[in-house]
Amino acid sequence: MKAEDGNVLKIFNGDTQFIVPLYQRMYSWKEEQCKRLWNDIVFLEKHNKQGHFIGSIVCVVESTSISGTSKFMVIDGQQRLTTLTLLLITLRDYLSSKGIKSSITRKFLKNDTENESSQYKLALTYNDKDVLIKLIENAPIDDIKNSRILDTYSYFSKQINSSELSQDQIESAIAKLQIVNIILDSSDDPQSIFESLNSTGLDLSQSDLIRNFILMGLSNKEQTELYNTKWMPTEKLFNYNKQSELMDRFFRDYITMKISRIPKEGNVYEEFKKYYLSSNLSNKDLCEDIYNYAKCYTNLIFSKSNDLELNEIFSDIRLLRMEVAYPFLMQVYGDYDNKRIERNEFIEILKMTESYVVRRAICAIPTNSLNKTFAVFKNKIDVNDYLNSVKAHFVTLDSYKSFPKDDEFFTHFVEKDIYNMRIRNYILSKLERFDNKEKLDLASFTIEHVMPENKELRNGWKEALGENWQEIHSKYLHTIGNLTLTAYNSEMSDRPFSEKLTIKGGFKQSGLRLNSYIREQTEWNLSKIEERASILAEQAKQIWAYPVILDDAIQKFTPPIEDDAIYDMNHHKSLFSEKTLALYEIFDKKIMNLNAGVYREYRKLYIAYKLDTNFVDIIPQKNALFISINMDFNKIYDPEGLCIDYKDKGKWGNGEVGIHITDETKIDYVMSIISQALNEQLDG
Repeated sequence: MKAEDGNVLKIFNGDTQFIVPLYQRMYSWKEEQCKRLWNDIVFLEKHNKQGHFIGSIVCVVESTSISGTSKFMVIDGQQRLTTLTLLLITLRDYLSSKGIKSSITRKFLKNDTENESSQYKLALTYNDKDVLIKLIENAPIDDIKNSRILDTYSYFSKQINSSELSQDQIESAIAKLQIVNIILDSSDDPQSIFESLNSTGLDLSQSDLIRNFILMGLSNKEQTELYNTKWMPTEKLFNYNKQSELMDRFFRDYITMKISRIPKEGNVYEEFKKYYLSSNLSNKDLCEDIYNYAKCYTNLIFSKSNDLELNEIFSDIRLLRMEVAYPFLMQVYGDYDNKRIERNEFIEILKMTESYVVRRAICAIPTNSLNKTFAVFKNKIDVNDYLNSVKAHFVTLDSYKSFPKDDEFFTHFVEKDIYNMRIRNYILSKLERFDNKEKLDLASFTIEHVMPENKELRNGWKEALGENWQEIHSKYLHTIGNLTLTAYNSEMSDRPFSEKLTIKGGFKQSGLRLNSYIREQTEWNLSKIEERASILAEQAKQIWAYPVILDDAIQKFTPPIEDDAIYDMNHHKSLFSEKTLALYEIFDKKIMNLNAGVYREYRKLYIAYKLDTNFVDIIPQKNALFISINMDFNKIYDPEGLCIDYKDKGKWGNGEVGIHITDETKIDYVMSIISQALNEQLDG
């Protein structure tokens, strides 16, 4: 490895070509980064500074042409090189517009002695390459849209044309920009150096790092073939403007699907590498797998499959913002594509998952563990009886993971404040579409409160509701029985019910099924609201149905109950002393209040507290409580040194950390340590 420092013009001058390999991301600087560079240029001249360091580039010597041009493969710094090239092009074009000849093209943009493939000092990839060449050659570019290259060129053109600096000052400032060129030799490991340079994760997205990891170690021929046939088609599946963000989300869900564990957002690349090394897949097979699941993923999030019914379900899933279920749904979609399940089974699983999320939202069950529920769901699938295994797992989920049954769902649905739910429009549109083949565009409709929102209730509403009108208004205003859709919201306002029925566009004229009950009424009061709520709740039970499965099938996929699952607190009481039992009862209350999803299990030798799995266990003893924390000892923050390292030592309970506590003085401190274990589970 050697490093050459110098100014920007020195880097570009001479017989040199910098080649950006296929695995590097496209040019991605935005105005924010360009503005920072331009401000540096202005600052240099205004304050008469001698130089300004703008970073480094890392290259591998590729070859030397017959005419003597040195070619370098750019490992890091292509964004900086591209921006500087665009700045020079912009300056050249500005000078040309003023009738001033310059040597910028000859010195810094092109190698005049080279043929077509080597004549440009910076060779970009694919679309970026074409745009840059057209700018260098001053060729028409009207046919090119959505190019960051053009955005940067336009930005610098605007700055140069409006700048208080002269062209001589701008040229002088560019010459003061300092850069270091780090050149690797054959003994250096480009991948390790690349990872070290990007270890903060600020410059490259997780998907960029993954792409580089897959392609960097291959020959040029292998890179080109794999990029063209698999990686580029994968990238094209994602929306251009949010491509990097969406691909990062995809890879996080892809890895979650593969390892049944959710990687932290900044750690997706590291988890991907571990998966790759354990998978024994070739780079080609891995890219094939990524491409196939990316098709499923983008069909799901963009509703762009060739199946209209599937697209309608995908749209509903997107409205629900069911991102937590994507790893599971992607797995099922892949199995459908690979013909492991039939289309009707796939649709049933999609709707079942949708019902699970909606019913939990209506029943106000905390959602903070849903991502983990879906992360491990695929492990419960039996490919020999796919649909029943999925149903069985859904109906046997318990505690904070449970699938609300019909009675619970019905009760909550009629009482729920639907209006202030994020998914209110989704709920009303699904009710309107229920058992209806005629698809109505609801975009022009808004939510209408039949009993008006106005707290003062004018126009006879108080009399219609009776002496308890305030209580009825407060309790039922935003519930499903009082909500509907209309295109005449402003006209209805808080008119009397009789006028809401008969005005132009009123309920009598409405063609919406949601209004079929309302238009048959002559008055609107508590009994009508409750009756309509019950009707809609019955429909809701069918729309968001509970899985139908035979008891035999449930038993087939339900694991046998362990012997110690029958134990309860009566079994453990004899193992405590009066003093330690009092201590336990304090801890029990505090632990159960840490999170709504925490639940308790009595095991034969200890009492377990779980969210997704055990985070703390309490072992009954006479002289002290023994608390077992399910965390690695070296991760615990324990400034008072109360924790004992039980790694490779025998103890009851889970994890490496043990604490003995004999009185109440350390309860809050121990709870802070227990909270660390819980938070580790919550963080995934």
